[in-house]
Amino acid sequence: MNNQHDLILVNDKDEQVGTMEKMEAHRKALLHRAFSVFIFNTKGEMLLQQRAPGKYHSPGLWTNTCCSHPRPGETTIAAAQRRLKEELGFVVPLRKAFDFIYTASFDNGLTENEFDHVFTGVYEGAVLPEPAEVKAFCYKSPDIIREELKHTPERYTAWFAIAFPMMEKQGLSGQVSGV
Repeated sequence: MNNQHDLILVNDKDEQVGTMEKMEAHRKALLHRAFSVFIFNTKGEMLLQQRAPGKYHSPGLWTNTCCSHPRPGETTIAAAQRRLKEELGFVVPLRKAFDFIYTASFDNGLTENEFDHVFTGVYEGAVLPEPAEVKAFCYKSPDIIREELKHTPERYTAWFAIAFPMMEKQGLSGQVSGV
């Protein structure tokens, strides 16, 4: 993964206001466009990934299937499909679920300040993780995830702890039909 690509800076309406090198945007905590992908199997279980040890923040933490940033000139859904293929080795049709803004600061001085577009999809095939991105993966039921977030939230990324309850509130978590 190239950590030196530019991010799309946005305002709170997701209107582009500029671009900036990725690490600089994270050091300055500037609002930028991002996406999160939540993939379910036909049993309603969510595909989670454990972030690789070399990630620039939140290494080793569990999170949603895939997340990243679109490149300037790239649509958000195209970026989500690109990263799904790059990180986990598959592509499926994705549907926009919702978006939200969150800010999370990390011990290394970086801050995620993201306008996060959330996409969902259903997949049953082989998962082929890229080791530089993904340490491990598994499918878990929403009930188990909810309990783990309640009792061991430190095992999950900051954005996942925000997005997962939003998924449930909108009736998306664990419901394959309509995903």
